[in-house]
Amino acid sequence: VLDGSPGLRAAAMANTAVFTSGFGVLRLGLTLAGIAHSWFLGTVVMAAFGVGGYALVCAYFIVGSAVTKIKLKEKQAEGIAEARGGLRGPGSVWGSGTAGILCAIAALSGWTPVSLELWRIGFVASFCSKLSDTTASEIGKAYGKTTYMSTPPFKLVPRGTEGAVSVEGTVAGIVVSGLFAGLAFIIGQLDAVGVGVCVLAAFIATTFESMLGAAVQGRKGFDWMSNDVVNGIQITLAAGVAIALRTIV
Repeated sequence: VLDGSPGLRAAAMANTAVFTSGFGVLRLGLTLAGIAHSWFLGTVVMAAFGVGGYALVCAYFIVGSAVTKIKLKEKQAEGIAEARGGLRGPGSVWGSGTAGILCAIAALSGWTPVSLELWRIGFVASFCSKLSDTTASEIGKAYGKTTYMSTPPFKLVPRGTEGAVSVEGTVAGIVVSGLFAGLAFIIGQLDAVGVGVCVLAAFIATTFESMLGAAVQGRKGFDWMSNDVVNGIQITLAAGVAIALRTIV
């Protein structure tokens, strides 16, 4: 069963086997330290949400790495590409996976009044939101014709500016968010209502992330507000919104 929990020991063994056999693929998108940290992410997610949850993390990694590479040379020439040729380190892993890890640990503990299914929808929404954000950013940097700040007065800015959005990137992010939630439905991680909840929660969180980035990143006194910190806030918001919405719909 794709959504069944195999337990921590079985998950650790299975995840180790996947990482060992797929090490070459992992190195295409992660640094060595990033791989080590993502092993922990994969293990707790599989332990809590089964093979289906693990498959979603794999899908996130594959799609996220792929969109980061789109027009990479052009982005590098403009100085707007991800560092290290798009390879993600530990900061990126935690910026993408903190909320999912917390949902998984909470689900495994059984110590909270929140049900497993609500923790599951929080987990899916967090990755739905982060993949939407990554796609919107990378497609916007590659194909965005006009880029605006996401806060009033919505002035025109160069591609790659923190907190900026484009029509091309925004549409791509929403589409990918829907596809990711649809995949979660197909493999039994979400029901039909959950798909809509996750897409809406992802949109709310990514919009907030853009506005937060525009408001504080690069400003005096906010040096600590890195991309990874902003991303962590975003995915936590997505998970929280999804859990809250699912309790009332």
